[in-house]
Amino acid sequence: MRPYFDPEYENFNQRINPPRVTIDNTTCDDCTLVKVDSMNKTGILLEVVQVLSDLDLTISKAYITSDGGWFMDVFHVTGTNGKKVTDQKTTDYIEKALGPESNILGSKRDTSPLKSVGMHSIGDHTAIELIGTDRPGLLSEIFAVLKDLSCNVIAAEVWTHRMRIACVVYVNDVDTGKAVQDVSRLGKIEEQVKNLLRGVGDDSRGARTNFARGSTPVDRRLHQLMLADVDSSCTDPDAAATDEVAEIRPLVTVERLEEKSYSVVNVRCKDRPKLLFDIVCTLTDMQFVVFHAAVTSDGPYAVQELYIRRKDDWSLDSKEVERVVKCLEAAILRRVSEGFSLEICGRDRVGLLSDVTRVLREHGLTVIRADVATVGEQAMNVFYVRDQAGRPISASMIDAVRNEIGQTIMLNVKNVGIGTGTSTKVVGQEWTGTGFAKTNFFSFGVLFGKILSGNNLV
Repeated sequence: MRPYFDPEYENFNQRINPPRVTIDNTTCDDCTLVKVDSMNKTGILLEVVQVLSDLDLTISKAYITSDGGWFMDVFHVTGTNGKKVTDQKTTDYIEKALGPESNILGSKRDTSPLKSVGMHSIGDHTAIELIGTDRPGLLSEIFAVLKDLSCNVIAAEVWTHRMRIACVVYVNDVDTGKAVQDVSRLGKIEEQVKNLLRGVGDDSRGARTNFARGSTPVDRRLHQLMLADVDSSCTDPDAAATDEVAEIRPLVTVERLEEKSYSVVNVRCKDRPKLLFDIVCTLTDMQFVVFHAAVTSDGPYAVQELYIRRKDDWSLDSKEVERVVKCLEAAILRRVSEGFSLEICGRDRVGLLSDVTRVLREHGLTVIRADVATVGEQAMNVFYVRDQAGRPISASMIDAVRNEIGQTIMLNVKNVGIGTGTSTKVVGQEWTGTGFAKTNFFSFGVLFGKILSGNNLV
């Protein structure tokens, strides 16, 4: 007779040593300390950083250690306003997401009937993942095809890098408001979108269209799509001119610490939101484990030192070192946007995205990144754009874009050029449906705060 093995034994330590999270607003004058203590498991650092990043919290410093089977982290964070995180609903959410009631140790099953994008639930939908060769006007054509196929885009995130585009689009049926289930219709969507994504000429990487069934957070999924596409090893005629600019090109080095079998990754680059997430996400998806890390800022620059190993506890070999450097450089640069951001808010309707992106294309503007969200009946979209020829975007061009988009849409324009001061220009009348301030028009963290507070966005 075989001895009895209690299936709950593996979770015994997790039950007697649940995760603990402390939010400290007294120790530091200019930031909030988020302290997390927990049993260690593979991927836990990424899950913790994911929660903080989804709230649009800026991590200015972090101290991470996970030796001896225990995980202890301290994060210095600020909100979107650059100040301490004092909103009670936000701090309660952090404690619930990372504390004893959380699932960061993987001991609970997710029983939620709704799916989420970023920090808000979008209900029944079909998720479409796209990757292919980028070109001017491509995003407009994708949204137009989805409109013609009676698909309503309720959320989307788009990244471009080195002539490649990766996109996750969440759609539902225009008539039913539910996920698209018909197999033949899904096949038609896949075929038509894939035709748009196929590159011109010699394109060895090709195009792919998938219908996602998992619950991987959207920004991590975009990193995975581009990592699988091996975009970091590809060259772009314009990449040398862009990446060689000292202000934006990250400096990534990897050294070997022989006595401890660690590989030490050092990163120095222009600081920005979600930088730590992008680095940890890339290392995790490359099957490396971060055991220790120190993150700090040096003026406008971020300095990160991460002690990593392979999952078999060995340090990296020379080929792995080379690939880590290339992939981290690519992961950091994907979220760097030069040009302008167009923040658009107004009542949602079928075909709105198709019309907006068509207008941008017709005025010679290329979309390099996009965040699309729908809350209630309100569309809240951010497009990062630049002129195809590299010329500044004139006020007359912005006025022309707004006139074609429509007078009921609020359009906020920001200069997001690297190395330049940020300026803000609001074109047209102020839209007061949600009470957003002009200087902080939209972020998913702000959106989540309004959802938590129960504000009516309709």
